Amino acid sequence: MEKKTVYEQAGVAMTSRSFAEYERMFMLNADELQGKRVLDVAGGASSFTADARRQGILAEAADPLYAMAPATIAEHGRQEVEVVAAKLDKLRDVYDWSYYGSVEAHRAGREESLRRFVEDFAEQNVSGQSSNSVNSLDSRYHIAQLPELPFADQTFDLVLCSHFLFLYEEQFDYAFHQAAVRELLRVCKAGGEVRIYPLLSFRTEEYAKLKLLLDDLHKLGFVPNKRKANLPFLPNSEYFVNISKPSCTDFQNLEK
Repeated sequence: MEKKTVYEQAGVAMTSRSFAEYERMFMLNADELQGKRVLDVAGGASSFTADARRQGILAEAADPLYAMAPATIAEHGRQEVEVVAAKLDKLRDVYDWSYYGSVEAHRAGREESLRRFVEDFAEQNVSGQSSNSVNSLDSRYHIAQLPELPFADQTFDLVLCSHFLFLYEEQFDYAFHQAAVRELLRVCKAGGEVRIYPLLSFRTEEYAKLKLLLDDLHKLGFVPNKRKANLPFLPNSEYFVNISKPSCTDFQNLEK
């Protein structure tokens, strides 16, 4: 029997990553983000928002999964952790374990991030698409999904999206990716940045239309760059894309 070397995924998974992983994926500096408003799009059950808030970062997250009750998310998250661990166990020789250490340690980290997320999520009111408080700093979890986000233009200093865009290349076409990235940039402040990681599909190959997408963004006046990440794990996952939004008083015309 041929040994599998590709992670198989049906549907969009719920993830539960930690603040430390986000630091490495996106090369974040917590000190520089103090008092800044940061949005984690497709954040799932990651503890990034909860952990960042404790460090003085005004972090928020958006995901359609937030329509679920905390207990439901917790159960769904535990099932996802089990499924992921079983898949990784069959691919031990494919991944770089220098950061996580082992499948067992990877699983324990996911369980801890899930626990911290659920604890924080249960403590606050979640805003929905039609909520008047969706742009309020009082609400940190928002029921929303790309390519449409319920935030005003230029709301966030930094917008992050991990393990969603590019990764699900076979499920979402180029038009979706183009619209989704434009939406991330819409809610990002002028002078701010959008960061997306990884740049790969589940085949661990770079998103086939990445160059086209970055060229399109450049023509619109944005400044996209591939930058080195520091989360050794997925094969060929050394980079994230950083898209700077120019400080431009006439930016509405630039986006058309």
